[in-house]
Amino acid sequence: MKVEVYHNPRCSKSREAVNYLNEQGHEVQIIEYLKEVPVRADLEMLLAKLNLRPHEIIRTGEQIYKERFKGKNFNDDEWIDILMEYPKLIERPIVIRGNKAVIGRPFGRVVELVG
Repeated sequence: MKVEVYHNPRCSKSREAVNYLNEQGHEVQIIEYLKEVPVRADLEMLLAKLNLRPHEIIRTGEQIYKERFKGKNFNDDEWIDILMEYPKLIERPIVIRGNKAVIGRPFGRVVELVG
C-alpha cells in the first residue's frame, strides 16, 4: 500500500521517516507541502485521517506563530486558512496510509502506522 508523507526535506525527523519507509520497501509518495501548498479540501481530509483539529497540527515554536497567532482564538475554518497561507506552520512529518495518518513525532508513530 502506498504511503504518503507531508515532507520538508530540511527537517531531520521528516527525512528520518522517509528513509525508514523506503528501507522498509514502502511505495512512498512525497508531498513537499511548502512547495505544493495543500488546498482546503486536502487539509480537511488530512485532519480527518489524523482525527485532529487544525490547531493541533500547528508548529507553535515557529517565529511566525509567536508573532502573529500565539494567544489568539480562531475557529477551525480560520486555522485552515492560516495553514494554507503559512504552510510552514504545519507539523511534520505527517505520514498517511489508507484512511489513517499520524504526525511522525515521536518516530514510533510512523512505525506503528505502517507496521
